[in-house]
Amino acid sequence: MTLSTLWLFVVMTFFVSATPGPNMLLIMSIAARSGLRVAVAGMAGCMTALMLMMGISAAGLGALLQAFPTVFEALRLMGAAYLAYLGVQVWRSPVSDSAAAQQAPLATAVSTAAIYRQGFLVAASNPKAILFAAAFFPQFINLDAAKLPQFAILLTTFAVIEISWYFIYAASGKRLSAYLQRPTILRAFNRATGGVFVGFAALMAFAKE
Repeated sequence: MTLSTLWLFVVMTFFVSATPGPNMLLIMSIAARSGLRVAVAGMAGCMTALMLMMGISAAGLGALLQAFPTVFEALRLMGAAYLAYLGVQVWRSPVSDSAAAQQAPLATAVSTAAIYRQGFLVAASNPKAILFAAAFFPQFINLDAAKLPQFAILLTTFAVIEISWYFIYAASGKRLSAYLQRPTILRAFNRATGGVFVGFAALMAFAKE
């Protein structure tokens, strides 16, 4: 892999990661309600799922999913169902008329483990990430050189860029927190966030290859 190839990968990954999606929306929402420290647990969950899916792709299971479309369809619909469920939960989150009594619908201080699990499930809800990695990463790998070190470099680079965008979205969410002290604004935020999650679920459920 040449330096120019690596830089091309960096640029393309920068824009791919910047695109708003369920992961970024979740991180921003958690940060808006519960702060950056809690959002880090969600980031860790998302990254764990993504790294596992990238590893699965490297192991050749992306091709397996392409060979068995029924399995892929089942995973895709399960992921869409989870995003829809999450969206409904956020939409219906109770909002107290007392700003002091408000609780976070996505990240109520139950435990960082619960937030981590939520981040993991949201990121893992899209099996297309496996197919994306199977199609994207090989474009930057030199077939005449050792593949594993190259894949490790690409994966590490992807993780650094992805996490950087997580913190950018989380910081944006944190800035929203002051406005969410008003019940009417928090209620509107919950419904907008929930609606977007349901929208992502619909796109995932009905998208065609």
